Amino acid sequence: MNRQIAREKAAALVAQMTVEERASQLRYDSPAVDRLGIPAYNWWNEALHGVARAGTATSFPQAIGMAATFDDGLLQKVADTVATEGRAKYNAASRHGDRDIYKGLTFWSPNINIFRDPRWGRGHETYGEDPYLTAQMGKAYVRGLQGSGETMKTAACAKHFAVHSGPEAIRHHFDAKATAKDMEETYLPAFEALVTEANVEAVMGAYNRTNGEACCGSKFLLQDTLRGKWDFQGHVVSDCWAIRDFFEGHGLVDTPEEAAALALERGCDLNCGNTYIHLMSAYRQRLVTEEQITEAVTRLFTTRYLLGIMPGQHSEFDAIGYEVVSCKDHKSLADEVSRRACVLLKNDGVLPLNTGTVGTVGVIGPNANSRRALIGNYYGTPDEYVTVLEGIRAAMEGKGRVLYSLGCALKRDRDENLAQAEDRLQEAVTVAQHSDTVVLVLGLDESLEGEEPDEGNAEGSGDKLDLLLPAPQRKLLDTVLALGKKTVVILMAGSAIDLTAAQENADAVLQAWYPGARGGKAVAEILFGQVSPSGKLPVTFYHNEALDTMPAFTDYAMTERTYRYYTGTPLYPFGYGLTYGDTSVVRLTADKATAKVTVRNGGRDTEDVVQVYCKDEDSPFAPTNPVLCGFARVSLAQGEEKTVEISLHDKAFTVVNDLGDRIPGSGSWTLYASFGQPDQRTEELTGRKAVKCQVT
Repeated sequence: MNRQIAREKAAALVAQMTVEERASQLRYDSPAVDRLGIPAYNWWNEALHGVARAGTATSFPQAIGMAATFDDGLLQKVADTVATEGRAKYNAASRHGDRDIYKGLTFWSPNINIFRDPRWGRGHETYGEDPYLTAQMGKAYVRGLQGSGETMKTAACAKHFAVHSGPEAIRHHFDAKATAKDMEETYLPAFEALVTEANVEAVMGAYNRTNGEACCGSKFLLQDTLRGKWDFQGHVVSDCWAIRDFFEGHGLVDTPEEAAALALERGCDLNCGNTYIHLMSAYRQRLVTEEQITEAVTRLFTTRYLLGIMPGQHSEFDAIGYEVVSCKDHKSLADEVSRRACVLLKNDGVLPLNTGTVGTVGVIGPNANSRRALIGNYYGTPDEYVTVLEGIRAAMEGKGRVLYSLGCALKRDRDENLAQAEDRLQEAVTVAQHSDTVVLVLGLDESLEGEEPDEGNAEGSGDKLDLLLPAPQRKLLDTVLALGKKTVVILMAGSAIDLTAAQENADAVLQAWYPGARGGKAVAEILFGQVSPSGKLPVTFYHNEALDTMPAFTDYAMTERTYRYYTGTPLYPFGYGLTYGDTSVVRLTADKATAKVTVRNGGRDTEDVVQVYCKDEDSPFAPTNPVLCGFARVSLAQGEEKTVEISLHDKAFTVVNDLGDRIPGSGSWTLYASFGQPDQRTEELTGRKAVKCQVT
C-alpha cells in the first residue's frame, strides 16, 4: 500500500471520530474506539539491538558494537531479523488480545545521535562519532526494520532529533547551542539521510532545547527542516515525558495545556508521556484547533494502515509464527555480528591462543562471567547466555585447565559487604600465578554508563566523569600485569576507556563492547583463532588527559572533538583495528563518485575493512583532518589480491561554511585509502601507511 492510499483511508476513518476520540489517539497508549472497531494500540516499543522489553528475543551486540562491523549490509540483515521477531511477537500477542506496552510494531530505533563526547552515557546506543558512518548504518537499520513489502514490516524511528548527546543529568532543562556549521556538518546529516533516502516512518524529538527551542516543539527542527526542507511524510513522536519539560524544566510555558499546544502546533503528533491528556482542555481554551488534532491523528493512522494492522486489513507478515523467535538461524546471525564487532587493539603475537600449548588459562575480572555486561541496555530477554568465561571453558574442554577469579567488584572496593577492601585481589594473584596465560576481562555495564535513571533503566546509569576504569579495576589491572604473566586484556564497554596501562604492558588487548547474550562464544572464537578479528573503532579512544583540552561537556562545539577535529594523539584512532592477517592497500585510483582500491593479504585468511578518506586541501571551511567518505568490508584469503570498488559519499567534495550552507569544495582534494585512518597514530600501530591520490 502506498502512502497516499494509506492516508486516504486514515482520513476517511478519522472523519468518523469525534474530536475527543481524535485527541485520545495522540497518546502513546492509544485507547480503543469500540464503536468504530478500532483496537487499542500502544506505540512504545524498542529494538535497539533486538526486540526489547517484551520477553524473549534474539540478543545482538549493542549498537556501538554493530557499528564496529562497518558492515551496513549485515546490519540490514540484523534489522530484518529483528522485524521478523517483532512481527512474530505482535502476531502472538494480538491474537490473545494483549496490546500492552512493548507489544506493537512501532520501534523507537535507531538512535543516530552523534557520539561527540566520550563521557556521554548513552553513546553506546549510537553508531559512533562519524556522521557518514552513522547515516550508512542508520539507513541500513531502517530499511531492514521497514522492509520493502506490500505493507511495512515494522516502523522505524530516527531519534533523538537532533542536537542531543548529554549531559544526561540536565537533559530536561538543558539548552544545546550549536553553530549553523556544526548543525549542517555534524548533527543533522544522519537524520536527513534517514528521512530522504531511507524513508524512515517516524522521528523522535529530544528532551533538551536546541538553540533556545525545545526539540519536541522546535519551529526550526520540526517545521522548517524536517517537514519543510526534507519533506518528511511520517509522524513525529516526543521523547518520553519531554513535553512535560516545556513547563517543568525549560520554563517555556506555564501550563500543561500550553505545552501540549506548542508541541502540536510545531508538528509533534504523538506524545510519549501524559501531557496530551490535556489536549481537550487546550482545545476548549482555544489553544489548539480541531484541524491540528485531525492532521496529527491522520498521520498516525496512516502509519497503522501502512503496517497493515487496521481492522479488515491483511499483511504478508501475518503468517510469521512464534517459532522464529530466538531460533537457531537468528542466533547464528547474532554470533556472526558479535565476531565482526570485536576490535583487536593490540597483539604482540600472543593471539591467537593455541589450545594445545596455552596451558592453564586464568580468567579474571568482574566482567568475565557477567551476563549484564553482555547485553548493554534496551534489551530483550535472552533464552541463552554465554559469558567470556563460559566461552573459554568450552574452547578448552578436554585440552587444559581454566581457573577463575572475580578479582574485584565492578566499581565497589569490595565484593562482600563485611569484608575488607580488595577482598578478591589476593585470589586473582593466586589464579594468575597458577596460570600460563591470563585473560583479564574488565569494563563497564549499564549501571555505569547509560541513560539518566528512569523506570526502564538500571538505577544510577548516566555519564562518565572521566575515561578511566573504576579504581578497583585499575588496581586489579596493575597488580596482574606486574606479575609478568602472558596477559590478554578484554574490555567490555560501550565507549572510549583509557587503556594506556594495558597498551603498554599487556600482550594483547581486545575490545568486545557489549557483544550480545552469547557474545562470550564469539570472544573465545577470536581468542583461539577460529576466526580472525575484523572490527574497527567507530569512536576515538582518547587518553584521559584529552578531557583537559576538549570543550566542556555542555559545549556542543566540535573543536577538538572526534577524529575530524582532534589535533592531539589518540590512544586508538577512529577506524583502527587489527586482524590476524597481513592486509595492505597497494593501489588507489578515484574520481568523485568511486574509488578503486587494490588490496593484498600476506597473512592468514581474514576479513578487513577498507576505508577511504577525503581531505579538502584548500578550503578554509574543511574539517581539520581527512574525513571518512567510503568503506567496504572485504574477505581476503592468504596471499590474495583483489580490487574493490567503493562508492564515495555524495557530499564528500563539499564543505559547510560558517552560515551553515553546504557549498562546493576548493576543487583540490586528496583521497586516502587504508585499513584505518590516514593519521600518524594509525601508521604507528599498524606499520602501514595510507595510499593516496589526488582528485581535482
